[in-house]
Amino acid sequence: MVFWIAMLICILLIPLLMLGIGSWWKEHPPKSINAVYGYRTTMSMKNEDTWKFAHNYFGKLWRRLGLVMLPVSVLAILPFLRAGEDMVGTVGGVIAAIQCAVLIISIFPTEAALRKNFDKNGKRK
Repeated sequence: MVFWIAMLICILLIPLLMLGIGSWWKEHPPKSINAVYGYRTTMSMKNEDTWKFAHNYFGKLWRRLGLVMLPVSVLAILPFLRAGEDMVGTVGGVIAAIQCAVLIISIFPTEAALRKNFDKNGKRK
């Protein structure tokens, strides 16, 4: 049971971080374009307009995804409450891998939205 609780806490970290960072970036994107902190892609770093747009879009997306992944993650591990540590660890690992895939995949719609709203030089269409 202790291992199950520890695994539950671990699999809740990614959705909670997505909720927190998504909410923060939507309202308070990093003030200046930088190579250290923020949603940093070639297109998002073209100018201040693309930078703010990318953070607003990505923030909304991460907030929505975090809200979906939070209960889904709990529901996915809940049936394994009384299972052995090996099974709980395996299920937790699979859930975490899926969450990481969602993190990576969320880049694609953001980049598509940037290309839809800006030309290759970062000027609004």
